[in-house]
Amino acid sequence: MKGQPQGLIAAALANMGERFGFYIMMAILTLFISAKFGLDEATAGYIYSGFYASIYLLALVGGIIADKTKNYKGTIMWGLVVMSLGYLLIAIPTPTPVPSLPLYLTLTCLGLLVIAFGNGLFKGNLQALVGQMYDNKEFSAKRESGFQIFYMFINIGGFFAPFVAIGVRNWWLKVNNFDYNAKLPELCHEYLAKGEHMAGEGLANLTSYANSAYLDGTPVSAAGLHDFCNGYLDVFNRGFHYAFIAAIVMMLVSLVIYLSNKQRFPDPSKKAAAGGAKASAEEITMSAQEIRQRIYALFAVFGVVIFFWVSFHQNGYSLTYFARDYVNLDVININLGFTTIKGAEIFQSVNPFFVVTLTPLIMWFFGWLRKRNVEVSTPMKIAIGMGIAATAYLFLMFFSLALPGKAALAGMKADQVQSILVTPWVMVGLYFILTVAELFISPLGLAFVSKVAPPHMQGLMQGFWLAATAVGNALLFVGGWLYMHTPMWATWFVFVAACGLSMLVMLSMVRWLERVTR
Repeated sequence: MKGQPQGLIAAALANMGERFGFYIMMAILTLFISAKFGLDEATAGYIYSGFYASIYLLALVGGIIADKTKNYKGTIMWGLVVMSLGYLLIAIPTPTPVPSLPLYLTLTCLGLLVIAFGNGLFKGNLQALVGQMYDNKEFSAKRESGFQIFYMFINIGGFFAPFVAIGVRNWWLKVNNFDYNAKLPELCHEYLAKGEHMAGEGLANLTSYANSAYLDGTPVSAAGLHDFCNGYLDVFNRGFHYAFIAAIVMMLVSLVIYLSNKQRFPDPSKKAAAGGAKASAEEITMSAQEIRQRIYALFAVFGVVIFFWVSFHQNGYSLTYFARDYVNLDVININLGFTTIKGAEIFQSVNPFFVVTLTPLIMWFFGWLRKRNVEVSTPMKIAIGMGIAATAYLFLMFFSLALPGKAALAGMKADQVQSILVTPWVMVGLYFILTVAELFISPLGLAFVSKVAPPHMQGLMQGFWLAATAVGNALLFVGGWLYMHTPMWATWFVFVAACGLSMLVMLSMVRWLERVTR
């Protein structure tokens, strides 16, 4: 932290609290939507994609609001308040199965929209504030390392969040004498919709899983399956609702941290009124052509990273379904007494863990190169990151070659399914490689935008960075469609191709980008 502006840690802590709450939700969102409403992977994907895209699109709106009003601090504060209200809408328990699918699904989507709007007010503007801390020449050389530290704190919150979400859900299951089983919600919904006409081995598998779901060994007869499915679904999803309460608590913690340290952050409105001559001088020395070239360079990078985000954010979507369906979750069972830590959602903690542990190593590595007068430009780092992301999906594709597709999986007996499950270490290895790619792209991309954007367009350009992320997130549903309709290895090959081609495009632009942004 030596040599960094004093407001950096305060901003990072405020963001860490907000990200803790956010990652509680993201760890469980797709599985919650599927378990709550009985939606298939593709349909859940449309909601997930729309929500994730709206987060980043609304960040553009938040950037415009802050730039126009010059009230970054107030915009950020209201973002935290609005997000808390959105989480509250989702946290209120409602019955499962829902009495009216259109009504309750609409209410859930409304809550997600409120969260997205609050996030739009908060996320990009806090990043812009952090960027402004480095406008002072005293700190300008520390910009990239500052954003890496900021990014590391985000992921400290992200690491613990999935454990809390899983712990709360499984605690409520235990209180009601149920054990966690990842496959039961889907089978329960299918039984309630089709009864004994379930396809393939579905009915036999449901009976088998139901008989092992009661902690006291209570047997479930064929006649009792209907009551069991209703009861299990209600308890399972009520536990999810209670987990969202933890997100509200963390929003409030983040708000307290932010308000307590508000005076440590830059104030653009005061800067414009009292010290604006310096900013104006910067812009005057920049020709109109240079400004245009900088904007072109930024949008070129925005276009490339779209394909990273559509691949990376599969971690909360198709990769979570893959963990649920194809990973042996039985070997992960941490008994805390009052609850157990097990479930597909646990893998959402792996990426934040690696971000926290690898960030210092990456920072050291780049510092080591710099001391030897080897300077790797940010555009080159982003190109390398795209190649690493392609490698991650190539790794998963290899382990998926022998796996049946989702449709074939539904027709297999429970013991047959168990025999083809892969080790959880496959997911750990995948997220390790994806995290390295992320550290080459996301925090450095933020620093790149902060450095290259014209001074009067900082908030707007940070918003466009997030809008590019939104475009990638709007395409997330492709992963769900592929997951349901193609061989498993082919699903991951699409992301290998997307990231690999993006790397080649980025490499072709590196020299131009280095020249323009020097």
